[in-house]
Amino acid sequence: MTRAMGTYIRTIDAVNYGLGRAVMYGLFAMMAVLLWSSISKTFLLPSLWTLETAQFAMMAYFILGGPYAIQLGANVRMDLFYGNWSDRRKAWVDCVTVLFLIFYLGVLLYGALGSTAYSLGNFTAPPLEFFAGFLTGESEVGRLERSPTAWRPYLWPIKSVIVLGLTLMLLQAISELFKDILRLTEAPA
Repeated sequence: MTRAMGTYIRTIDAVNYGLGRAVMYGLFAMMAVLLWSSISKTFLLPSLWTLETAQFAMMAYFILGGPYAIQLGANVRMDLFYGNWSDRRKAWVDCVTVLFLIFYLGVLLYGALGSTAYSLGNFTAPPLEFFAGFLTGESEVGRLERSPTAWRPYLWPIKSVIVLGLTLMLLQAISELFKDILRLTEAPA
């Protein structure tokens, strides 16, 4: 059991670490888009796509960087009491609180799957049935959802990124749970 947990932890941590390091450079892409937006609005005709592209880039940066932040412990935490606790007590508290995080991420992921299914033209079937239908060939992409702005980009790509990010966050939260369980099962030194 502990060997499987260790393999899971190493795999998920490596994927999220690598992705988090790569996504950090997305901030420069967003800055370039916003710089172009400023230049085009000042000296040229304003570009329709810049604001929405910057919003999409920020969302991808935020949601794909989330698992990396969880892994590094860079999330917000109340250290008023926590900082003075023993490692064992921290592990117990983390085991309990990460269960709330896993539940919350599961609810968010289900909602994101529904929103992504909607953006792919599914207006009737539950999202899990819709995506399972792709495996059997029963589901089809319908009328694709577009943004109501003047640029009108398709929304399924960014919604798919949100699903990917939430899935990776959920897997990272499970990895953190396994780390705490392993910390608790170690013999005290």
